[in-house]
Amino acid sequence: MQRKLLEQLLAWKSSRKRLPLLLEGARQVGKTYLLKTLFGEKYFQKVVYVNFERTDLELVALFEGNIEPQRIINYLSLKFNTSVNQSDTLIIFDEIQEVPRALTSLKYFAEDAPEYYIVATGSLLGIALHSGTSFPVGKVNRLRLYPMDFEEFCWANNMQNQTTEAHDAIQLLKKPLITSGFKDVFQQYLAIGGMPAVVSEWVENKNLTIVEMILKNILADYKDDFSKHTSNTESRRIGNLWQSVPQQFAKENHKFIYKTIEPSARGRDYAFALDWLLDAGLIYKINLTAHGDKLPLSFYSDNSDFKIYALDVGLMRQLASLPASIVVGDDNIWSNFGGAFAENFVLQQLRSLGFDEAYYWASNADNPNQPKGKSELDFIISDENVIFPIEVKSGEQVKGQSLRVFRKKYSPELSIRFSLKSLEYNEGLLNIPLYYSFLFADLIKQKEKLSISDFAFKNNDATRT
Repeated sequence: MQRKLLEQLLAWKSSRKRLPLLLEGARQVGKTYLLKTLFGEKYFQKVVYVNFERTDLELVALFEGNIEPQRIINYLSLKFNTSVNQSDTLIIFDEIQEVPRALTSLKYFAEDAPEYYIVATGSLLGIALHSGTSFPVGKVNRLRLYPMDFEEFCWANNMQNQTTEAHDAIQLLKKPLITSGFKDVFQQYLAIGGMPAVVSEWVENKNLTIVEMILKNILADYKDDFSKHTSNTESRRIGNLWQSVPQQFAKENHKFIYKTIEPSARGRDYAFALDWLLDAGLIYKINLTAHGDKLPLSFYSDNSDFKIYALDVGLMRQLASLPASIVVGDDNIWSNFGGAFAENFVLQQLRSLGFDEAYYWASNADNPNQPKGKSELDFIISDENVIFPIEVKSGEQVKGQSLRVFRKKYSPELSIRFSLKSLEYNEGLLNIPLYYSFLFADLIKQKEKLSISDFAFKNNDATRT
């Protein structure tokens, strides 16, 4: 399976200003496979791999003493019976947060042995840092890996040519010609999600029973982490908050409410649990921003008014104990949760595309003397000092006042709607089909030209003037 982050790994490998690399991401998003198989085995002659969760005490003890790089290199050469060379060997320190001194050693590799290719991964690094582990600030390059996004899922389903053709069409300011294939795979993605082990099973065998089992196992592993790294009380709270994620979306207003977790829940009691899940990468937190026309958006955000989303739509479905069939039907379950899945999907794609900061907006939020209005816009992001309001709809019915209210108030340069309607541009509003989410970055780069492109026409060629 291909991963987009491989391109950035190759750029890191060839960079003259390369520092030790830290690859972050939630557990089981594919960090080890990416580094060992896609990157290490294909672009290096040798790979020296150390998993600090499973290694022996002797190797752990190595980092309790002198962590001078050459001493570590010499030990690894003996330990793995290979010559660790600066020109052809990739060193991987997996789950580096388990041995804080190993993390510290990256500083000395950066200063004294920058010629070596050394990569570290951390699933729970944010938690370790909150616990007091020192970080080699300014001495590492950092990348983050998310679950497979929709385009990577298409690649796994042998649709590389189709995605390439779609990208090329946008470059030419044309509408992509193929839609049915993307629609079908999009429905699959909503049910399967982007966790690599789950995607692999689905692509190879189409065995939904095994898919469900793998998803349940991943959730069980996460639950084990709750208890392994925290006290019994905090573990219970983390588990309760995590289980409440689908319930937060069952409300018409998706704003996070602590009492949804349990009637007696209070913010101060669950602050640690919320931070733990954020640090572990299992949830995304979207704060309210009071202004839709002022940058930076973070300056006007309200950290106490927020929504949370799961890192993956497949995991969220399993967490909610919903059958995979809900994404292909129009039953009551889908009508209740369709908006939640669509929003979670869009946010997941935005993160994978590099939009790390997103907010939501509500009318009257800029007036502390009035209650927050009924109009709420799903996401607001910025790119190159341009603010993009984003509305998400789960079907072809796109009537709603929130985006209209926002546009009337702020007159944004370009407004975005994700839905199941066809790709079209009309008077500053760009509708992107959910199954074309991977084209989002391409489309906004063309924002000045959209009005003169095929997207400016709602009807087919025969009706154009």
